[in-house]
Amino acid sequence: MKKPELVPLSEYEELPVEEMKRRATELYRQLRRRRTVREFSDRPVPREVLEQCLLTAGTAPSGANQQPWHFVVVADPDLKKRIREAAEAEEREFYRGRAPDEWLEALSHLGTDEHKPFLEIAPYLIVIFAQSHGIRADGSKAKHYYVTESVGIATGMLIAAVHNAGLVSLTHTPSPMGFLNEILGRPSHERPFLILVVGYPKEGARVPKITKKELPEIATFI
Repeated sequence: MKKPELVPLSEYEELPVEEMKRRATELYRQLRRRRTVREFSDRPVPREVLEQCLLTAGTAPSGANQQPWHFVVVADPDLKKRIREAAEAEEREFYRGRAPDEWLEALSHLGTDEHKPFLEIAPYLIVIFAQSHGIRADGSKAKHYYVTESVGIATGMLIAAVHNAGLVSLTHTPSPMGFLNEILGRPSHERPFLILVVGYPKEGARVPKITKKELPEIATFI
Protein backbone atom coordinates (compact mmCIF):
# COMPACT_ATOMS: atom_id res chain seq x y z
CA MET A 1 0.00 0.00 0.00
CA LYS A 2 1.11 3.53 -0.70
CA LYS A 3 2.14 5.72 2.20
CA PRO A 4 0.28 9.03 2.39
CA GLU A 5 2.21 12.08 1.23
CA LEU A 6 1.09 14.91 3.50
CA VAL A 7 1.75 18.60 2.86
CA PRO A 8 1.08 21.68 5.00
CA LEU A 9 -2.42 23.22 4.95
CA SER A 10 -0.94 26.36 3.46
CA GLU A 11 -3.99 27.88 1.77
CA TYR A 12 -6.33 27.95 4.77
CA GLU A 13 -7.17 31.47 5.91
CA GLU A 14 -8.77 31.96 9.31
CA LEU A 15 -11.20 34.86 9.38
CA PRO A 16 -12.40 37.11 12.20
CA VAL A 17 -15.76 36.03 13.55
CA GLU A 18 -17.58 39.06 12.17
CA GLU A 19 -16.13 38.41 8.71
CA MET A 20 -17.20 34.76 8.95
CA LYS A 21 -20.74 35.87 9.74
CA ARG A 22 -20.74 38.40 6.91
CA ARG A 23 -19.51 35.90 4.34
CA ALA A 24 -21.94 33.19 5.46
CA THR A 25 -24.85 35.61 5.27
CA GLU A 26 -23.79 37.00 1.90
CA LEU A 27 -23.50 33.54 0.35
CA TYR A 28 -26.92 32.61 1.68
CA ARG A 29 -28.44 35.78 0.24
CA GLN A 30 -26.77 35.10 -3.08
CA LEU A 31 -27.90 31.48 -3.37
CA ARG A 32 -31.36 32.25 -2.01
CA ARG A 33 -31.93 34.16 -5.26
CA ARG A 34 -31.19 31.06 -7.33
CA ARG A 35 -34.20 29.66 -9.14
CA THR A 36 -34.66 26.71 -11.46
CA VAL A 37 -35.58 28.18 -14.85
CA ARG A 38 -37.36 26.50 -17.76
CA GLU A 39 -37.60 29.48 -20.11
CA PHE A 40 -34.18 30.16 -21.61
CA SER A 41 -32.77 32.70 -24.03
CA ASP A 42 -30.57 31.50 -26.89
CA ARG A 43 -28.15 34.31 -26.08
CA PRO A 44 -24.58 32.96 -26.18
CA VAL A 45 -22.49 32.54 -23.04
CA PRO A 46 -18.69 32.89 -23.14
CA ARG A 47 -17.04 29.48 -22.99
CA GLU A 48 -14.53 30.82 -20.46
CA VAL A 49 -17.34 31.29 -17.93
CA LEU A 50 -18.34 27.63 -18.24
CA GLU A 51 -14.72 26.55 -17.95
CA GLN A 52 -14.31 28.34 -14.63
CA CYS A 53 -17.59 26.91 -13.32
CA LEU A 54 -16.44 23.40 -14.24
CA LEU A 55 -13.09 23.94 -12.56
CA THR A 56 -15.03 24.96 -9.44
CA ALA A 57 -17.07 21.74 -9.62
CA GLY A 58 -13.83 19.80 -10.02
CA THR A 59 -12.64 21.01 -6.60
CA ALA A 60 -15.41 18.97 -4.91
CA PRO A 61 -14.44 16.30 -2.38
CA SER A 62 -14.78 12.71 -3.58
CA GLY A 63 -14.34 9.18 -2.27
CA ALA A 64 -10.57 8.45 -2.07
CA ASN A 65 -10.10 11.60 -4.21
CA GLN A 66 -10.94 9.56 -7.30
CA GLN A 67 -13.02 12.38 -8.83
CA PRO A 68 -15.44 9.96 -10.55
CA TRP A 69 -17.10 12.49 -12.85
CA HIS A 70 -16.96 13.67 -16.43
CA PHE A 71 -18.70 16.76 -17.77
CA VAL A 72 -19.70 16.88 -21.43
CA VAL A 73 -20.53 20.43 -22.50
CA VAL A 74 -22.89 20.37 -25.48
CA ALA A 75 -23.28 23.46 -27.65
CA ASP A 76 -23.73 21.82 -31.06
CA PRO A 77 -27.32 22.43 -32.30
CA ASP A 78 -27.62 19.00 -33.92
CA LEU A 79 -26.58 17.20 -30.76
CA LYS A 80 -28.92 19.30 -28.64
CA LYS A 81 -31.76 18.46 -31.03
CA ARG A 82 -31.00 14.73 -30.77
CA ILE A 83 -30.87 14.95 -26.98
CA ARG A 84 -34.19 16.78 -26.90
CA GLU A 85 -35.88 14.23 -29.15
CA ALA A 86 -34.62 11.28 -27.10
CA ALA A 87 -35.45 12.96 -23.78
CA GLU A 88 -38.97 13.87 -24.88
CA ALA A 89 -39.59 10.29 -26.01
CA GLU A 90 -38.78 9.09 -22.49
CA GLU A 91 -40.78 11.92 -20.91
CA ARG A 92 -43.88 11.05 -22.95
CA GLU A 93 -43.72 7.55 -21.54
CA PHE A 94 -43.32 9.00 -18.05
CA TYR A 95 -46.18 11.50 -18.16
CA ARG A 96 -48.57 9.30 -20.12
CA GLY A 97 -48.32 6.08 -18.16
CA ARG A 98 -45.08 5.28 -16.39
CA ALA A 99 -45.41 7.78 -13.54
CA PRO A 100 -47.82 6.97 -10.68
CA ASP A 101 -50.57 9.50 -9.97
CA GLU A 102 -48.93 10.49 -6.69
CA TRP A 103 -45.77 11.52 -8.50
CA LEU A 104 -47.65 13.50 -11.12
CA GLU A 105 -49.60 15.25 -8.37
CA ALA A 106 -46.32 16.18 -6.65
CA LEU A 107 -45.08 17.74 -9.90
CA SER A 108 -48.32 19.50 -10.81
CA HIS A 109 -47.53 22.81 -9.07
CA LEU A 110 -44.39 23.17 -11.20
CA GLY A 111 -46.28 23.06 -14.50
CA THR A 112 -43.93 20.53 -16.13
CA ASP A 113 -44.83 18.18 -18.98
CA GLU A 114 -43.13 16.11 -21.67
CA HIS A 115 -42.19 19.13 -23.78
CA LYS A 116 -38.57 20.19 -23.22
CA PRO A 117 -37.77 23.01 -25.68
CA PHE A 118 -35.07 24.36 -23.36
CA LEU A 119 -32.85 21.44 -24.37
CA GLU A 120 -32.48 23.09 -27.80
CA ILE A 121 -32.85 26.77 -26.91
CA ALA A 122 -30.32 27.14 -24.09
CA PRO A 123 -26.76 27.74 -25.31
CA TYR A 124 -25.27 24.92 -23.23
CA LEU A 125 -26.22 21.52 -21.90
CA ILE A 126 -23.74 20.13 -19.39
CA VAL A 127 -24.24 16.38 -19.27
CA ILE A 128 -22.76 14.99 -16.07
CA PHE A 129 -21.54 11.40 -16.10
CA ALA A 130 -20.68 9.27 -13.06
CA GLN A 131 -17.81 6.84 -13.57
CA SER A 132 -18.14 3.44 -11.91
CA HIS A 133 -14.40 2.93 -12.34
CA GLY A 134 -11.34 4.61 -13.78
CA ILE A 135 -8.86 3.36 -16.35
CA ARG A 136 -5.24 3.02 -15.30
CA ALA A 137 -2.33 3.74 -17.64
CA ASP A 138 -1.97 -0.01 -18.32
CA GLY A 139 -5.65 -0.29 -19.28
CA SER A 140 -6.80 -2.04 -16.10
CA LYS A 141 -9.83 -0.94 -14.11
CA ALA A 142 -9.62 1.11 -10.91
CA LYS A 143 -12.82 0.79 -8.88
CA HIS A 144 -14.38 4.05 -7.70
CA TYR A 145 -16.02 4.48 -4.30
CA TYR A 146 -18.92 6.67 -3.15
CA VAL A 147 -19.59 7.59 -6.75
CA THR A 148 -23.15 8.89 -6.37
CA GLU A 149 -22.28 10.96 -3.32
CA SER A 150 -19.18 12.41 -4.95
CA VAL A 151 -20.86 13.32 -8.21
CA GLY A 152 -23.82 14.79 -6.33
CA ILE A 153 -21.54 17.12 -4.38
CA ALA A 154 -19.72 18.21 -7.55
CA THR A 155 -23.04 18.88 -9.26
CA GLY A 156 -24.24 21.03 -6.38
CA MET A 157 -21.04 23.06 -6.53
CA LEU A 158 -21.46 23.45 -10.29
CA ILE A 159 -25.01 24.75 -9.88
CA ALA A 160 -23.82 27.26 -7.28
CA ALA A 161 -20.95 28.37 -9.52
CA VAL A 162 -23.27 28.88 -12.49
CA HIS A 163 -25.60 31.02 -10.39
CA ASN A 164 -22.67 32.96 -8.94
CA ALA A 165 -21.55 33.76 -12.50
CA GLY A 166 -24.89 35.41 -13.25
CA LEU A 167 -26.49 32.59 -15.23
CA VAL A 168 -29.47 30.34 -14.60
CA SER A 169 -29.79 26.58 -14.76
CA LEU A 170 -32.18 23.65 -14.78
CA THR A 171 -31.53 20.11 -13.60
CA HIS A 172 -33.11 17.62 -15.99
CA THR A 173 -33.19 13.87 -15.42
CA PRO A 174 -35.18 11.96 -18.05
CA SER A 175 -35.36 8.30 -17.13
CA PRO A 176 -33.75 6.19 -18.41
CA MET A 177 -30.84 8.28 -19.73
CA GLY A 178 -28.78 5.64 -21.52
CA PHE A 179 -29.36 7.42 -24.83
CA LEU A 180 -26.84 10.05 -23.69
CA ASN A 181 -23.98 7.55 -23.85
CA GLU A 182 -24.83 6.76 -27.46
CA ILE A 183 -25.40 10.33 -28.62
CA LEU A 184 -22.30 11.70 -26.90
CA GLY A 185 -20.04 8.70 -27.48
CA ARG A 186 -19.32 8.03 -23.82
CA PRO A 187 -18.01 4.63 -22.59
CA SER A 188 -20.16 2.07 -20.81
CA HIS A 189 -18.51 2.59 -17.41
CA GLU A 190 -19.92 6.12 -17.35
CA ARG A 191 -23.53 6.50 -16.20
CA PRO A 192 -25.52 9.62 -17.09
CA PHE A 193 -26.22 11.38 -13.82
CA LEU A 194 -27.95 14.59 -14.82
CA ILE A 195 -28.34 17.17 -17.58
CA LEU A 196 -27.68 20.71 -16.40
CA VAL A 197 -29.21 23.26 -18.76
CA VAL A 198 -27.29 26.55 -18.56
CA GLY A 199 -27.75 30.02 -20.00
CA TYR A 200 -29.55 33.33 -19.59
CA PRO A 201 -33.26 33.46 -18.74
CA LYS A 202 -35.65 34.42 -21.51
CA GLU A 203 -36.90 37.98 -21.23
CA GLY A 204 -40.06 37.87 -19.14
CA ALA A 205 -39.29 34.35 -17.90
CA ARG A 206 -41.57 33.10 -15.15
CA VAL A 207 -40.98 30.52 -12.45
CA PRO A 208 -43.30 28.61 -10.11
CA LYS A 209 -44.25 30.32 -6.86
CA ILE A 210 -42.56 28.19 -4.22
CA THR A 211 -41.11 28.53 -0.73
CA LYS A 212 -38.13 26.92 1.00
CA LYS A 213 -38.22 25.32 4.42
CA GLU A 214 -37.08 27.40 7.38
CA LEU A 215 -33.98 26.49 9.39
CA PRO A 216 -35.82 24.60 12.20
CA GLU A 217 -37.37 22.37 9.52
CA ILE A 218 -34.07 21.38 7.93
CA ALA A 219 -31.57 21.39 10.79
CA THR A 220 -31.26 20.23 14.40
CA PHE A 221 -28.61 21.54 16.78
CA ILE A 222 -27.91 19.13 19.65
